[in-house]
Amino acid sequence: MIKKKISKIFVPLDGSKNSERGLETAITLARNCGATITGFYSINAQPHSEFRASPSVEKSLHKEVKKIMEKAKARAAQNGIVFKDKIALGEIGYNIIKATHGKTKYDMIVMGSRGRSKTKEIFFGSVSNYVIHTSKIPVLIVK
Repeated sequence: MIKKKISKIFVPLDGSKNSERGLETAITLARNCGATITGFYSINAQPHSEFRASPSVEKSLHKEVKKIMEKAKARAAQNGIVFKDKIALGEIGYNIIKATHGKTKYDMIVMGSRGRSKTKEIFFGSVSNYVIHTSKIPVLIVK
């Protein structure tokens, strides 16, 4: 049996309780494995031809994202974990896969489930469902 060391954990964040639980689980794993964490926030941007947010709305959103990332970084630091952050624009699930399979190689994705209702999930799917079925690295979904 080949055992692979977990050294880089990728954690999508959105400020929800589920993503916070995902971060807490990632912190526990990182502490046990001596791993670093990269927190990731994807801003679901509309195509250029669609509605674009006003500068004040964009500024408010960026302020909120920064607050989420700083809170996560502080939580990781309290546990002696190195935390890096990344922010992207575009479709969330696609951005998670793109970021985890790019230049930086991650060992695992730890993310919260959204807990959508079964009816919505049948019609719309979910980010966690997309990531589970598309990722080439292990994915841990935290409820």
